[in-house]
Amino acid sequence: MNPSEAKLEARRRANTELGLLVLALILCLAAYALVGLAREPQLPAGMAGYGGVLAAIAVGTHLFMRRVTPGADPLLFPLAFVLNGLGLVMIRRIDYALAASEASELAPSQTIWTIIGVALMIATLLLSRDYEILDRYRYSIGVAAIALLLMPLLPFIGATINGADLWIRFAGFSIQPGEFAKIGLAIFFASYLAENRQLLTVATNRVGPLMVPPARAFGPVLAVWGLSLAVLVFERDLGLSLLLFGLFISMLYVATARPAYVIGGLGLFAIGGYIAFLLFGHVQDRIGIWLDLWNSDAFGAGQLQQSLFALGTGGVAGVGLGQGHPDFIPIVSTDFIFSAFGEEAGLLGTTALLLCYLLFIGRGYRIALRCRQEFGQLLALGLVTLYALQVFIIVGGVTRLIPLTGLTLPFVSYGGSSLLANYILVALLIRVSTGEVGTRPAPRRRARAESSA
Repeated sequence: MNPSEAKLEARRRANTELGLLVLALILCLAAYALVGLAREPQLPAGMAGYGGVLAAIAVGTHLFMRRVTPGADPLLFPLAFVLNGLGLVMIRRIDYALAASEASELAPSQTIWTIIGVALMIATLLLSRDYEILDRYRYSIGVAAIALLLMPLLPFIGATINGADLWIRFAGFSIQPGEFAKIGLAIFFASYLAENRQLLTVATNRVGPLMVPPARAFGPVLAVWGLSLAVLVFERDLGLSLLLFGLFISMLYVATARPAYVIGGLGLFAIGGYIAFLLFGHVQDRIGIWLDLWNSDAFGAGQLQQSLFALGTGGVAGVGLGQGHPDFIPIVSTDFIFSAFGEEAGLLGTTALLLCYLLFIGRGYRIALRCRQEFGQLLALGLVTLYALQVFIIVGGVTRLIPLTGLTLPFVSYGGSSLLANYILVALLIRVSTGEVGTRPAPRRRARAESSA
């Protein structure tokens, strides 16, 4: 692709992004209006402010990206924007539902976090003009990520919320450092695997009928296994433990194409999970609720029961935005916001929401496939796998497909830490995608052979 063609392609992508942002803005404003009209027969008083903030975010960010990230993937930010916008609508709906029983003003706070999150995305794009600089600081990033992950266990600043030790509190603010730690670990894993791919791929030892890599190659698997079990045991968070281990095993398999790592990793996690089940009551409660929900009296059973009632009430088309009872669902603004959305939007609405997530995930994997640098490939792969696993774990939990965990639904659930971390994730994916225009992806083996020649 010559420079003029690359410039035209970049302009076409930018125009596509602008059109999608306008469509997303219209959809979010229409949903906000429906929620307000269900409460009283006039447009909600805050609609102008809500629409103005979203329009300013959309236009300002688009103009910035048009100049700073030409040729970036045109779907990533619009998809994040529409999910964030619909999340704000549902949080405002929850505010209305809870207003009679308790003081609830979550939507203004989430709007502020949205503005900060987009600003952080812009700052990340500016600071990572060459994302490969992250490869040089992998050990610093890895150590910082582990420190963030274990920080809630520290005395004085660590806080327990909803039975999990995932928070730190200082200066009147609560932050979930694990949200940022998982992005740091994805960067570290990508850098480590890009450098040690050959060592991890070569099989030199025999274990029964299988040829496996050297024993020292399993060191990282054992280290991440121990880290994920530490999160499960000490922080009492099954979701984050599954997320971290699933992230590493997925990246390890893609980097090496060796099923032995997947089989060995799943075996290790099953053994560790079984031991944790035998020793710790909170793990037994989660598994017991999952296996026998309707006869369980464990803490959390009622939450999942109300979640399933809400989804069943919604049916195919939903009861209508603003017409449901999200106040019946415990922890509805965070863990169970998908259930509240399912009650009011129904199967059709939740399917549309999941399709937005699937489209985002598909674009992320496309970016990974088209990237020429091994670090960039694995970085994009890790980030989008992290995103996909989080969506699967939370949706699977509230629908009782898997044991319930305490993760948040990306961009939709209430929470500043999650929102900020996900906007950083989007920024890094956008930065990797800017290399697509003007280049053609070469097969990895051919590119390696050419470089060696």
